Amino acid sequence: MQGGLRGRGAASNRGGRYLQATREADAEQLEQQRLQEGVPERVATVVQVVRSRQIISQNQSPDIPFHQSINPYQGCEHGCIYCYARPSHAWHDLSPGLDFETRLFAKPDAADLLRKELAKPGYQASPIMLGANTDPYQPIDRQWQITRQLLQVLLDCRHPVGIITKSALIERDLDLLQALAAQGLIQTYLSVTTLDAELARRLEPRAATPLRRLQAVQALHRAGVSVGVLVAPIIPALTDAGVFSVLQAAAEAGAGSASYVILRLPLEIRDLFVEWLKQHYPQRAEHVMSVLQQMRGGQDYQSAYGERMKGRGPYADMLRRQFALHCRRLGLARRSLDVRCDLFQPPSPANGQLSLF
Repeated sequence: MQGGLRGRGAASNRGGRYLQATREADAEQLEQQRLQEGVPERVATVVQVVRSRQIISQNQSPDIPFHQSINPYQGCEHGCIYCYARPSHAWHDLSPGLDFETRLFAKPDAADLLRKELAKPGYQASPIMLGANTDPYQPIDRQWQITRQLLQVLLDCRHPVGIITKSALIERDLDLLQALAAQGLIQTYLSVTTLDAELARRLEPRAATPLRRLQAVQALHRAGVSVGVLVAPIIPALTDAGVFSVLQAAAEAGAGSASYVILRLPLEIRDLFVEWLKQHYPQRAEHVMSVLQQMRGGQDYQSAYGERMKGRGPYADMLRRQFALHCRRLGLARRSLDVRCDLFQPPSPANGQLSLF
């Protein structure tokens, strides 16, 4: 891979917006040190346990089809350079750059917290999305298995759930997913940005290859688990030409729905992405940003609901029409999070005794 650290998406550790002071390493000096001392071009992943008071997050965004989500991890080892969750690491006084993909937080008590929250009087079941912020099946879940523990609680309580991932590790939990699917309680989504393996390796260095994700789509479909594909994000002048090939491959693998999101560059992501773009695709950098700005009212990003996901203007309108046309042709007409909410059974108290009050 040209430039950057091997196996990592961000090329730097730019400071977050809340830091009062920032430090930047001299790239030339670091390179000389590496050559002289043989310092490997790698940064190890460090996982820290975090104890939360609650595990279900709420949102009221009108352009998101769910109001509840759970993120078993903060930060994501996949290292996708475009990840909209990167700015959240600034809340920990960490960089949305390399820190986001190397200094991770795990919530091992997530399943216990979930039981307590589902048992609260008056709780009303509505779909909980796993992976709304960071991937619930990122590589560290092989060891921690927090996502599987959450799924077991949701199955025990017959609670509706959705999953968004770009990892084939989801196949590990096929037994639980099948049991949820048999009751109409689950919808899964695989994110497939491009079929170009080299481009994907640079964009999403530690995620499963595009082919492996499509194989996971096929495995879920064959197991009777409802599965859709998210072509997200679409990056103009970089991944847009391959969008309809992704849809074709998704339909052949058994996906039943598809949606897309245009590249979003809020807060620190803008500088990180431009840095990555100039490093990996310098000849395209200016064109990519120019087309993106055409969809963002001349800016790099606009956060208005309804526009932040799809953009506006002639290019965005053309993409919207063509995407819808191909989805209809391939049987991938978009559906909302269609799961049952009427089967929910609150968990019993841990001691097995019911409360009198």
